[in-house]
Amino acid sequence: MKKKINLLIPAMLDFHFPLLKYAFCSGNYNAVILDYSENIAEIGLRYSHNDLCYPVILIIGQMITALKSGKYDMNETAFMIPQAGDACRGSNYIFMIRKAMKRAGFGNVPVISLNFKGLEDENRLKINIGMIRRGLAAVMYGDILMILRNQIEAYEVIPGETDALCDKWTDILRDGIISGKLLSVRAMKRKFAEISSDFAKIKQKKNRKPLVGIAGELYVKYCHLGNQNLCSFLQEEHCGCYINGFSWYLLYYLDTHLAENSVMGMAYKAVMNYLENIQKEMISCIHRHGFVCADEFSNFKEKASEFVSFGCNIADGWLIGGEIVNMYKSGIRKIACVQPFGCMPNHVFGKGIYSSLQRQLDGIMISSFDYDSGSAGVNADNRIRMLIDF
Repeated sequence: MKKKINLLIPAMLDFHFPLLKYAFCSGNYNAVILDYSENIAEIGLRYSHNDLCYPVILIIGQMITALKSGKYDMNETAFMIPQAGDACRGSNYIFMIRKAMKRAGFGNVPVISLNFKGLEDENRLKINIGMIRRGLAAVMYGDILMILRNQIEAYEVIPGETDALCDKWTDILRDGIISGKLLSVRAMKRKFAEISSDFAKIKQKKNRKPLVGIAGELYVKYCHLGNQNLCSFLQEEHCGCYINGFSWYLLYYLDTHLAENSVMGMAYKAVMNYLENIQKEMISCIHRHGFVCADEFSNFKEKASEFVSFGCNIADGWLIGGEIVNMYKSGIRKIACVQPFGCMPNHVFGKGIYSSLQRQLDGIMISSFDYDSGSAGVNADNRIRMLIDF
């Protein structure tokens, strides 16, 4: 019997990957999300150039740490890395990673690309309908857990109650994704209602600090490794946070990268309609219980239209400004904008519009945070405290 390949996936989406990994489990692969964190920046720098984006340095550090751990047979192991296929340097990570693997003595370990642009044809993960259905369900379930948990944990009366409920639902949803019972639109709508109702029952303190919104570059925004545990720090300061769901990024990517310019444009537009239909129901359930959430993608985009240029479509592009505008219109006035130091798209499409947004959006406070392998966590912590208390 042919052994399964261990498909090692570097950390990126803290709330989604515990579910999303099951989209890639198949007869050929056993998906494993890497959780190494100790000294990974130093290890990444040892085998790559310090001018690389901070996320890829962490990714390389995680990969090499995993291979050196002795847990994996080199002949039965492969890595998977996503590629957007645009002008962002992130689309070239895969070449840097292979180079670093070779330097570390692991040049024989395959690095497989996950992309929808026809890149790396010989080393591309083969996608099927089952993977897409499991993946989209995992994204939506991850979104609702992340949005609700981040708004409640800092204010919970009974310590640990929010995390326990999040873990309980992660287990339920994992089993449903594996069995296929929670993949239909009807099942997702039912679970959204149950999840939001359960989280609404958690007793919260009456005296609360206002939510802080977090916008910015994909990896640094969603991964605790990239933002030096920003969400946890906010919780310790008794301040909840709001991070827009990953499904908005997926719809932004489909809208800007695939739907208009691809021969598969009609199919991608159908996926967009499917995803936005599910998104609407999720948002409705979240709003019904008094929690904050951005509008479905089409309304989200319309709200952003008078403040951002849709021609900014490289990497996170106009989505950064769109998130800030929609957070503001949802009542969030304090926003931490996070990006890796030296990330050109974010410096142009993010930092380049912060002053303009502050002039146009009355009462908003936007604070920018750059993260890299040499940044001191205490500096970011002090600036976050200023944002909270000002």
